[in-house]
Amino acid sequence: AFEAIYVTRDSDGRCSIDFALEGVHCAACVWLVERLPAVLDGVIEARLNLRLRVVRLRWDSSVVRLSRIASTLSHLGYRPHPARGAGARQARVREDRRMLARIAIAGFCAGNVMLLAWALYGGAAEGAEARYGTLFRWMSMFIALVALIGPGSVFFRGALASIRARRPHLDLPIAIALSAGGLWGSVNTIRGVGEIYFDSLTALVFLLLVGRFIQQRQQRLAADAVELLFAFTPSSAHLLTDDGVRDVPVEALRIGDTIEIRPGELIAADGTVVEGESTIDSSLLTGESRPAEVRCGDTLAAGTINLSSTVRLRVEATGPDSRIGRLMRLVADAAERKAPMLTLANRLALGFTIVVISLAIVTFLIWFRRDIDTAAQHAIALLIVTCPCALGLATPLAMTAAIGRAARRGIMIKGSDALERLARRGAIYLDKTGTVTFGTLTVVRWVGDKSARRLAAALEQDSAHPIARALAHIDEPVPRAEYVEHELGAGVRGRVEGHEVVLGSSAFVNRFAHTTRGDFAAEFAQAARAGLTPIAIAVDGRMVALALLRDDVRPDSRDVVHALTQSGWRVHLLSGDDPRVTAEIADQIGIPPNRALGGVSPERKVEVIEREALTTVMVGDGVNDAAALAAADVGIAVHGGAEPSLEASDVYLSEPGLAPILRTLRIARSARRTILVCLGVSLAYNSVAATLAMLGTITPIIAAIVMPASSLTVLAIASRAGSIGNER
Repeated sequence: AFEAIYVTRDSDGRCSIDFALEGVHCAACVWLVERLPAVLDGVIEARLNLRLRVVRLRWDSSVVRLSRIASTLSHLGYRPHPARGAGARQARVREDRRMLARIAIAGFCAGNVMLLAWALYGGAAEGAEARYGTLFRWMSMFIALVALIGPGSVFFRGALASIRARRPHLDLPIAIALSAGGLWGSVNTIRGVGEIYFDSLTALVFLLLVGRFIQQRQQRLAADAVELLFAFTPSSAHLLTDDGVRDVPVEALRIGDTIEIRPGELIAADGTVVEGESTIDSSLLTGESRPAEVRCGDTLAAGTINLSSTVRLRVEATGPDSRIGRLMRLVADAAERKAPMLTLANRLALGFTIVVISLAIVTFLIWFRRDIDTAAQHAIALLIVTCPCALGLATPLAMTAAIGRAARRGIMIKGSDALERLARRGAIYLDKTGTVTFGTLTVVRWVGDKSARRLAAALEQDSAHPIARALAHIDEPVPRAEYVEHELGAGVRGRVEGHEVVLGSSAFVNRFAHTTRGDFAAEFAQAARAGLTPIAIAVDGRMVALALLRDDVRPDSRDVVHALTQSGWRVHLLSGDDPRVTAEIADQIGIPPNRALGGVSPERKVEVIEREALTTVMVGDGVNDAAALAAADVGIAVHGGAEPSLEASDVYLSEPGLAPILRTLRIARSARRTILVCLGVSLAYNSVAATLAMLGTITPIIAAIVMPASSLTVLAIASRAGSIGNER
């Protein structure tokens, strides 16, 4: 039952599941979990999202069982729960409670050690009270050991994991500082002379835990907009059974089930209405603000809202296979695709960790010539104050924050690598139909045989293409086609009522027919000058009619093209329409004629994009755009796009028009600026702090206060990534 609900099976028999893991807290955990395929036969892939603490597993069920994989994860110290189950939410609550308990214990220890330290520093243990000096030192040591062994153990576990993984990690210099400080303080306590450092160590543990808790909260808030998508799928559904209606978990729905959706409820699955009429709010998926009327035979998508009346739905797709499920999967993948800047930050953090440890050794050796106590004090201060936490965490947090802000604005970005590429100006290619224009074509004139309208409508009645919808919209019965063959970007042919029917561009139709009316050539030229799209129709080898279609340009297209050009982008227009029509539309929106290409096939679009030397961005919404979207450095699918274009794209815009493209680019540039600021501030702080510590200016207690404060400052800056002011 568990696998039936949570496990997805591919057509090749391989399985996948998303697990939320307890106990994940650092990059070393990522390395350890992602080595699962190397240590367990049958596991094909393990990808861990550190910020969401969710691992995606793929395995061959004929080789290894899911229970064995879960047992192995538990043995490694990570307790798995289904990512969308109640267990995952409870795990997050338990993790927060454990962290708060650690903070409380560390705060208690730090406060008491500080009181004892004040007494020692203030001379309360001198003279007649000297007998209390040794007692205060031993009490401080005992309390500090409690803090180190208890709340501070998280840093030692992280350091050990990094050593096992042979990847020096952020916890390593912290663990060395805590170990060195605790060891040297204990030695001095036993000797009865010298600094004991326990006030610095307990304060460091407390402040680091507070910082880590705030960091986790920031990461969770940054991912909230991504996880908010899950709120658009209900947890249960009203299933119709032989015994009546009963509520079942939405994961238990199967294709062919019939469910009941009441007014005000979210629709739990994709399907077809089999009973009832209502109005539906589908703004999340399509960006359309006006409710749509639905009746028997209409299709509904999970995540939309039933507004007025009860309807019954036959389930056709559930969970990850539904449209909203695919969108959630695309956005949830965002943090798993590492951008070059993330790789740079990881390399900087790794190198800096090694440099910090090396500098601490050098500092100890330099000051050792004076005395060992001073050498230990300055080396420990250096290890504490130069913790590169912000260096390693600021970049992924900034990326997550930017993706989250984009999601709140209806911009679904699949990966941080796409976000980074969008920040680099280059060439942007706009598809015409449905992107620059509204994509709602209407037949404004019909030239030739009027009876051919029925035959054309028969070929196009099952297609979602804007031209097909325009031709299929007629006020008379439409016959069924015996067969239909599509050629992307060119036209369609088939058999209707015994006639061979071909429609599409003149070049496509001329391959199968010849012109019988001499004025068709003039009509083609006139349509191009007027910005109309001509569609030729041939029946039984003879061109008999011409449909002239109009698609109005979106009102914001010219302003957006101007803004893109002003900001340094080279804007191009691509279309499968007649080149003269494409040139007319390009002129209307301010694109130079040499950057407007008409009559291009899907394959030709790919060739144009692949030849471009600059960073390429393709914006489209149709099936014929899917290859170009995949070929571009960044593919952007506009709202209402066909499913193949959504799958091939890197970004999905849920709002209509070109204005969301500007917002996407601004968010990307804001994220890049924020990351550069964070890296610069972190490197500058650590360089200055290391220098001061080596010179002996910073003491361990000052270091314990300054380091977490500086790290939180950098993380606060990172959390603002993607902010574009009041831009909506």
